[in-house]
Amino acid sequence: MQYGHALREDIGSPRTTPLIGIYDMYSASIAARHYNGFFVSGFGFAASYYGLPDIGFIAWPDMVNFAERLRLAFPEHHLLVDIDDGYVDPEVACHVVQRLERGGASGVILEDQKRPRRCGHADGKLVLPLEEYLEKLNLVLSSRKDMLVVARTDATDEAEILRRAAALAETDADVVLVDGVRSVEWIRRIRTVVGDKPLLFNQIAGGKSPRLSLSELTDLGVDIAIYSTPCLFAAHGAIEGALVDLKMADGRLPDTRDTDFIGVRGSTELLEGNISRHHRDHHPAAA
Repeated sequence: MQYGHALREDIGSPRTTPLIGIYDMYSASIAARHYNGFFVSGFGFAASYYGLPDIGFIAWPDMVNFAERLRLAFPEHHLLVDIDDGYVDPEVACHVVQRLERGGASGVILEDQKRPRRCGHADGKLVLPLEEYLEKLNLVLSSRKDMLVVARTDATDEAEILRRAAALAETDADVVLVDGVRSVEWIRRIRTVVGDKPLLFNQIAGGKSPRLSLSELTDLGVDIAIYSTPCLFAAHGAIEGALVDLKMADGRLPDTRDTDFIGVRGSTELLEGNISRHHRDHHPAAA
């Protein structure tokens, strides 16, 4: 299957295509019940795999291995992977892109930050000289076959945002992302300068960008919306609440027969779906 081609077809539809940020196999298993596309968020992966903030700790083999596990369990889902700055070196970026494409990723996001890097919605971001980033981006583009590539800028100066967005739109990148966009008016301005190039908008709870519905984004001409952390932050709240309840109940677990509390049966049924989904095309009777 040409995963990049499939994602391009979806983003060519009239409505904004949502990709849901997942942080591990379990969150992906739940998200798969509701959406047909995943975003492998650097924020979520750094938090779940390392227990560290999204400031450059991710090692590329860990990200590649995670993407390969996702593709095995979810053979039909879109899978857009955040590769940060390409792990600094352009040749490493190309190698990672080739590995991810062979592993079944649909696409990657490559940013123009320099080290020390930051979450796209954090303060203190630094960017590479545009020419240096374009050189890295063009090497990545020449190393992919079908994979979709999102060119991302983390510029914060208003004039530089527009300059870089226009430059990225002139490349062979499939999609442009300006991260940390602060207003609807700026989405409109960016949409204008990138012309016909597909545009991606990143939403994260508590981030710098406005909270917008998919219908609103469609009206603004946004082609893809990534939701970086809905699963991670929801899990944070749910786990905190469950442990407070357990402590208040003196360690007595809730009765799963009388509540919506997930127990061993519900969890097992969820995970069994990852086995049957992989074999569905070859063994229809097992679906």
